[in-house]
Amino acid sequence: MSTIKPYSRFSGLEPLIVRPETNFINVGERTNVTGSKKFARLIKENKYEEALSVARQQVENGAQIIDVNMDDALLDGVQAMTTFINLLQSEPDIAKIPVMLDSSKFEIIEAGLKCVQGKCVVNSISMKEGEKKFIEQAITCRMYGAAVIVMAFDEKGQADTKNRKVEICHRAYKILTEQVGFDPQDIIFDPNIFAIATGLEEHNNYGVDFIEATREIKQLMPLTKISGGVSNLSFSFRGNEHVREAMHSVFLYYAIKAGMDMGIVNAGQLVVYDEIEPGLRNLCEDVILNRNNDNNEATEKLIAFAETVKGSGKAEVKNEVWRTGTVEERLKHSLVNGITDYIDADTEEARQKYPRPLDVIEGPLMAGMDVVGDLFGSGKMFLPQVVKSARVMKKSVAVLTPFIEQEKEDRKQAHLAAGTVNEESAGAAKILLATVKGDVHDIGKNIVGVVLGCNGYEIKDLGVMVPADKILDEAEKFGADIIGLSGLITPSLDEMVHVAHEMKRRNMKQPLLIGGATTSRMHTAVKIAPQYDKGVVHVLDASRSVTVAGNLLNDDQKAGFLGDIKIEYQKLKEDFENKKPVKQYLTFADAQKNGTKINWASYQPVTPTFTGPNNLMTTT
Repeated sequence: MSTIKPYSRFSGLEPLIVRPETNFINVGERTNVTGSKKFARLIKENKYEEALSVARQQVENGAQIIDVNMDDALLDGVQAMTTFINLLQSEPDIAKIPVMLDSSKFEIIEAGLKCVQGKCVVNSISMKEGEKKFIEQAITCRMYGAAVIVMAFDEKGQADTKNRKVEICHRAYKILTEQVGFDPQDIIFDPNIFAIATGLEEHNNYGVDFIEATREIKQLMPLTKISGGVSNLSFSFRGNEHVREAMHSVFLYYAIKAGMDMGIVNAGQLVVYDEIEPGLRNLCEDVILNRNNDNNEATEKLIAFAETVKGSGKAEVKNEVWRTGTVEERLKHSLVNGITDYIDADTEEARQKYPRPLDVIEGPLMAGMDVVGDLFGSGKMFLPQVVKSARVMKKSVAVLTPFIEQEKEDRKQAHLAAGTVNEESAGAAKILLATVKGDVHDIGKNIVGVVLGCNGYEIKDLGVMVPADKILDEAEKFGADIIGLSGLITPSLDEMVHVAHEMKRRNMKQPLLIGGATTSRMHTAVKIAPQYDKGVVHVLDASRSVTVAGNLLNDDQKAGFLGDIKIEYQKLKEDFENKKPVKQYLTFADAQKNGTKINWASYQPVTPTFTGPNNLMTTT
């Protein structure tokens, strides 16, 4: 029997499981009447249907949890929360992600709890009114099955130093786990992100205090999670989005390293850490890490810099420089920064430069996406930015697709004219592609489909979030010669294992291709290949898919190719298992055979030094 691991689990219509490998979780902040003027106006004017577009935009920009706040003195918060959550739940494209019910009034939170489906997050409860009230609210949240964010407040007020943050969070943790019955993984601490660079020296260490408190809390209570309102940090620079975005990215870079798991931040406004101008990045680091800041020196330098870009915006500061590079450099910059403004023109320029349109995809576009993958893996780029990059890639591929299709048709007609292939058999090899259940990423799969399609294969793409049964049923209906699975997030790997297992159970014969950002040869060898014995091959990128497919569909080469793969994967599996400190247990019968052999027949007992009572043991 498998043990359920103590991961934090949230859900809307779909689950969000926070695994150790999970990157930073972005909580969309714009459905908050205190954080978005547009949203507040729509709610106040009772335009709830229109307000849903704000929520939808947050999801499209990469928010993994959506924060809903109706705290406004002019609003009936209970009625507003009830109405909006009920409408939100009827929109599957929004309701698929978990909801964070955000309010300083618990009656508003409870109104949301009565309407929300799945496992939501309550933001927040605290001990500011004492332990009794805290326990009552915690019991209510647990009764509704919600996870809770605990603010670092107590009867004395907000925690502003590292020690106070850790002390209050630990006290709350003991109450929630020992008295209320919360699982540690359902507790999220918010150790308070406060504004820095305010000009007051007592505020200068707020960023460091949060980062260091995060590190200590995660060591002391490892299953809990850390969150925070990131925009609070840069409140001193409100109105200057260029500086604020840079501050948020620099802060997140260090806070995530310390253990911060999630944060409330505008999903559409995160700049890539490496793409911040070095001068601005250093100024932000000096302020956030409180270094070189004697007499507010670092603060004054950042304020001076902010004045130079105030009102000019990010585009004017950086636009002209990167546009002077080569077309390859411009494509890469557009992909990394999610800029679509020039992608059509740059793609057309690259198409004319390269011999074939497919070369543009396999060359500069794939190189740019490799950079995106590296930045995402190192924590310097976050999911909303990856989503933007994928959109740029998709738009570029759309420009190239008509030319690729025309080239494919021309090649087919040439074969027909030459008599080397007939109309009926042209493109007869069929390949079915799908992004597995639980995953919505498809840009890599789409590129693979384009590349294979250009090489004469008939492609059927089932899209994203495809259950195992549907993949295999469609493969049989389609008459697929090969099945390809794609996925970007870690849970996709488990789903791929399940698909392979089902293929074996159904006694299927098609080879299985595995691809996607989180996949690897090692995981394929250790987890997936053992589940299916008709051929499982990890494909590193789109450019390799043609060679792999060709080997699998060639009767003369298939056996040897799969044989070599099997040997390679078996070696990888053995290497992996040898690295694990696994104890080898003997059977009970074998253990008995290893018992110590004593020859009692020849044993000579030792004569004791005395007999009778030991006078050392007697008392006087």
